[in-house]
Amino acid sequence: MDLFAFRKPKNELESDEGESKNVPFVPEEMWIKCPKCNTMLLTTDMEENLHVCTKCNHHFRMNGRDRVEMLADKDTFVEFDADLSSHNILDFPGYDEKLEKARKTGAKESVICGECKMNGIDAVLCVMDPTFMMGSMGVVTGEKITRAFEYATENAMPIVVCTAAGGARMQEGILSLMQMAKTSGAVKRHSDAGNLYITVLTDPTTGGVTASFAMEGDIILAEPDCLVAFAGPRVIEQTIRQKLPKDFQTSEFVLQKGFIDSVVSRNNLKSTLVKLLKLHGYSGEEA
Repeated sequence: MDLFAFRKPKNELESDEGESKNVPFVPEEMWIKCPKCNTMLLTTDMEENLHVCTKCNHHFRMNGRDRVEMLADKDTFVEFDADLSSHNILDFPGYDEKLEKARKTGAKESVICGECKMNGIDAVLCVMDPTFMMGSMGVVTGEKITRAFEYATENAMPIVVCTAAGGARMQEGILSLMQMAKTSGAVKRHSDAGNLYITVLTDPTTGGVTASFAMEGDIILAEPDCLVAFAGPRVIEQTIRQKLPKDFQTSEFVLQKGFIDSVVSRNNLKSTLVKLLKLHGYSGEEA
């Protein structure tokens, strides 16, 4: 028996077609859901609040360009090595496709480096971009960061590095791991010359980046509730066969253990950096 023969037909007002005409179209990109408090946020409101939830202060990840705009005085950022980009030097299967997909985000590489002014103070700024292969460190990323430190050393300038990385880039094998030593050497030469290096850890900072230049700053700041780690919690639990604390590897947990100096909200980040630069003798005209 055909059960559908007993179903009451819809009239025009009840039809799907009529419903679709009366429902306004709302673009998906107009709203975003906070993963911490589940509040639906207007994208424009969140962007105006520096990509921070207006309800619970959850810090969303920022792309590199937005972070540069947040920290550098307007129209003062001059980018270094903008033409450098990664290539499939080891002929790793599928890597060309991953690079092509990553560049569709608008980023050319997983780090942006340059010089700028911060409230009139000259500084070198490096910002890792989580939208480009999760900020992973390949040969080009390591080279750009090394050159930025060398420029800061030659010109006796402070340097601020905002980290956001999934670690070394596996598609470049041992060549990506070599960047840990190269960047660390550049950091040491910058320090030996008496210059200031401030690190800002953002979500996530992991792997070979954590094990090299991210944790070598003279002053290490972090944004609230960001992941700071070398290996992931699941790997650690499987190794030590113990259950880890709930807040393990958050910036607040790492602060308690003495590995970082302060957790700073994004809204106060630039003013905090400027104060630290002034405390260490750097000055400039107010922007």
